[in-house]
Amino acid sequence: MASLYLREDLDEVEIGARLSLTGAEAKHAATVNRTRPGESVLIGNGRGLVASGEVLVATSAELTIDVESVSRVERPSPAVTLVQALAKGDRDELAIQAATELGVDAVLPWAASRSVSRWEGAKVAKGRERWTTIVREAAKQSIRAWTPEVGELATTKQVAALAATSRLLVLEPDADVPLTALEPDDRDLVLVVGPEGGIAPQELALFRDAGADLVRLGPTVLRTSTAGPAALALLNATLHRW
Repeated sequence: MASLYLREDLDEVEIGARLSLTGAEAKHAATVNRTRPGESVLIGNGRGLVASGEVLVATSAELTIDVESVSRVERPSPAVTLVQALAKGDRDELAIQAATELGVDAVLPWAASRSVSRWEGAKVAKGRERWTTIVREAAKQSIRAWTPEVGELATTKQVAALAATSRLLVLEPDADVPLTALEPDDRDLVLVVGPEGGIAPQELALFRDAGADLVRLGPTVLRTSTAGPAALALLNATLHRW
């Protein structure tokens, strides 16, 4: 399968045009992926537009293709957002990487009360930038026309407020309702995954009061790096994305 490269400033492109990449993206194509003239690649803007064509120039400074086809992919509806609690080590990063590969539409970092990892001061911008890079690279690897958005660091109250406009699904091992029993409606879905120590009782109460649905996966307790991707796989089947 052809590799996908991103050029976020791309708005329009026509068949027969010459389309180029420069900078880090071109260097990655030539030196890491070993892209060579004559191969076919994809260039997208991360917002549904994808052009494909044969490579004419492939150097560390420039990648140019002769555009042979152009497609526009509609954004999936209903949208699925993953609210991922900050977690120690790289577990939250593993979660959002896998979630992106599985088709999540947006990612929201959550400062849960039991999160061991903390983004404070300069770490807030640095953490979001790191997550954005992870999501971008995972979207390219999985050949996605849409790159998920990474939101601002959210508090528990801000997450609960999302229930006013979306269907809030909170993963909780002790919940009575299994996620497999979900009957989708027209609302966008927001999937909430807690940190290593689980979601605190007061946070669960706040989510319930906001109108969230507490749902479980199976009889076992998954790591925070695994729970979100596992739930997304189920939602993909439920929403007929797969």
